Amino acid sequence: MGSVGDSFGNALAENLWMLVKTECIRGRVFATRAEANLAIFECLDGFCNPRRIQKRLGHLNPVEFEEKHYAGQATAEPVNLKPRRPALTS
Repeated sequence: MGSVGDSFGNALAENLWMLVKTECIRGRVFATRAEANLAIFECLDGFCNPRRIQKRLGHLNPVEFEEKHYAGQATAEPVNLKPRRPALTS
């Protein structure tokens, strides 16, 4: 998550796991590993909710933002990707 020498990688990872433990694991008993995996998935899906609108995305949710982005790309003029031939010098 971070580069060598900065604390962001470990700090962000520890913060995420603290949130997961506090919000969805602590105080619960799971009968199976699959049940625990499902609880963690539901917690993370709720935390990173793809349906929640976000100010940075123009008050759209991530799914709507991507759909709008790719729709705009589909209507844009195609880009010429042919490589240029080098100029011949005599």
